Amino acid sequence: MPVTSRGSRVGRRVAVGVVSTLVLAATGYAWAQLSRLDDGLVTADLIPPSARLPEAQSGQPLRVAQNILLVGLDSRTGPDGKPLPQNVLDTLHAGSGSDGGDTTDTMIVVHVPVGGGAATAISIPRDSYVDIPRFGKHKINSAYSRARAAARPHLSAQGLSGPPLEVAADAEGAKSAIAAVEGLTGLTINHYAAVNLAGFAALSDAVGGVQVCLKEPVNDSYSGAHFPAGRQTLSGAQALAFVRQRHGLPNGDLDRIARQQAFLSGMAQNVLSAGTLTNPAQLSALVSALQGSVVLDQGWNILSFAQQLHGLSSGSLGFVTIPVQSLSLSTPSDGDAVKVDPAQVKAFVQEQVGSVASSAAGGGTENSTENGTENGTENGTVNGTGNGTGNGRLTTPPGRTTGVRPIAMTESAAPPASGTPQQPLTSNAADCVN
Repeated sequence: MPVTSRGSRVGRRVAVGVVSTLVLAATGYAWAQLSRLDDGLVTADLIPPSARLPEAQSGQPLRVAQNILLVGLDSRTGPDGKPLPQNVLDTLHAGSGSDGGDTTDTMIVVHVPVGGGAATAISIPRDSYVDIPRFGKHKINSAYSRARAAARPHLSAQGLSGPPLEVAADAEGAKSAIAAVEGLTGLTINHYAAVNLAGFAALSDAVGGVQVCLKEPVNDSYSGAHFPAGRQTLSGAQALAFVRQRHGLPNGDLDRIARQQAFLSGMAQNVLSAGTLTNPAQLSALVSALQGSVVLDQGWNILSFAQQLHGLSSGSLGFVTIPVQSLSLSTPSDGDAVKVDPAQVKAFVQEQVGSVASSAAGGGTENSTENGTENGTENGTVNGTGNGTGNGRLTTPPGRTTGVRPIAMTESAAPPASGTPQQPLTSNAADCVN
């Protein structure tokens, strides 16, 4: 079976799922609770032997840098392959079980350097037009669904049906998503985690909601996002609508990514500062939500990994977005897509990886400042963070030494007529987003 459930060792990341797990690693009390994750998690055999890392001694600092792919699935089935109940889908404003395309609507690569004292989350726009192994050039979010659909006849011929067929097809989709991300970023993915719509809502509920801030009121019937302007605390279905909305946003997917980054940053701050780690009931709810929501790669011992992240805090978790060249690339069969230059993306990713390594070694703040200038780039592309900088590094606001590292957020009212998106500015997680 390509997907299993096991009790002795944990092997199951999605955006919020793994961020929550990383945050839980901050205190010894949380480590004790993490031991509960040894039971009930769904795992999938996804990572090839060449990308697997040696298991380190428990409690020792992280000795090998790791790249973790987190995906948020537009799926109406649970990690066990069973359909989500219609009443749950109704609550989440997710249509029926036949809606959605099993696409990866959120794709984030988290790089954790040696020592485990810092991490950078690199967001990839879901509509990035890239090479998908075996399927040619398409939007990167379809790598999962294309491989999943292609595998189903073969798996059915092997006698699989019902939930076992769904989980086996999910595993094939995950492998394809991993390959597409590796091809675009140049990174080797060592671990994988995925969460579906219901899982995201459950995780946000478990932490008591997350405070966000909107510049303007929104009223989007597609996602169910109906919020006033200003600061507000969202959880459950509301939190899901906040991170899913893409219609009616000035910069489309870039604004959506900024929302996801702001929410995850807020969640990290919330868990660390609001007493979650010392509240037995709330911490237990978070662990239970992880157990019922997240699928990890089979070889990942989450408990051991968490114990290696002694220095990780909300202030050492940063968010960036890969550079994009256009939000309206016309494609032969996929409609408008996001244009990216793989060579530019690889160079950007390598720069971020180097910056994180420096930060983990103690030079992060000094090396990250004075790079967020507002000068335009020569080629007019978006470099994820920093308004037009050549290196796209994060900036640290003057006097800011704690809290979540700055995130990319869009400031322009709309992309210019040429179709080239405006350069995102940097901001901390407390700022408002579109």
